[in-house]
Amino acid sequence: MATALKPGSLAQTPSEIPKGTRNLGSRRKFRYGLTVAAFLLPSALPLTFFTFYPMLGALWTSLHKWNLIGPMEWVGLGNYIALLQDPNTQRAFFNTVYYLVGYLPIVYVGGLTLALALNTQFRGRNLLRGIYFLPVITSWIVVALVWRWLLNPEVGIVNAALKVFGINGPGWWTDPAWAMPSIILASAWKDLGFVMIILLAGLQAIPQDLYEAAKVDGAGAWRRLFKITIPLLSPSTFFVVVISLINGFQVFDQVYAMTGGGPAGASTVVVQQIYLLTFRYSAAGEASALSWLLFLLVLAVTVVQILGQKRWVNYA
Repeated sequence: MATALKPGSLAQTPSEIPKGTRNLGSRRKFRYGLTVAAFLLPSALPLTFFTFYPMLGALWTSLHKWNLIGPMEWVGLGNYIALLQDPNTQRAFFNTVYYLVGYLPIVYVGGLTLALALNTQFRGRNLLRGIYFLPVITSWIVVALVWRWLLNPEVGIVNAALKVFGINGPGWWTDPAWAMPSIILASAWKDLGFVMIILLAGLQAIPQDLYEAAKVDGAGAWRRLFKITIPLLSPSTFFVVVISLINGFQVFDQVYAMTGGGPAGASTVVVQQIYLLTFRYSAAGEASALSWLLFLLVLAVTVVQILGQKRWVNYA
């Protein structure tokens, strides 16, 4: 009488698999790992030597007092404590957040407006896309110097145009109250093309059937925008917000070229404060500590965004 086989009785346990077969599988995995490592090596080596190693070096330096010439003096967390209590550091962080609060809404709304306009069919559309993207590939120093001239309180075109309408233009980068708005304006103008391209790609991925169905149901343009476009554009919006915040926390070039952090420290940002601590005051330990404080802040903000994306990002 035949004995019925139980389900899974033919499956071999690891001990029943021939030793040569197990070794063959291990060798294949090892060769696969070597292949992956060989392809990653050209990128991993520069990343290690030019990113991870300098970060660890900065961490070690942040625990010392060092003037870039003499020997290091161990101070532990003293640099971090001193920086958190320093009014200049607090002002630099405040100015950086001020920049982000002004820059992010302008660059997103402006980029979305351009993307919506250039997502329609009309003659010269591709030319306009290229023109709007041109500032993105232009050097920051060039853009900053051009905007410094445009916003010149005495001979600038902006104030001359305002004067035609009977408006006395502000001091812009020479006025403490207008220095940061000047930088925000120049930065948003340069980055509009980048945001436009990302959102334009997201718009073109939205099925047109949804808009046609909405029109049949009587939905107007604003309703289609807020009920279809913006929700389905949320992955692109998420990417733009994360990248813009990371880059915004590291703002420096335009500040250095337009205002130099002035007047009276009104536009000094964190990265510029790091620069000043290192090369003007020869305080490499404090500069390294401030670099790590900035890194931890950017990391925390990015993690919060990634964790919170489930609530508002729609990948459907």
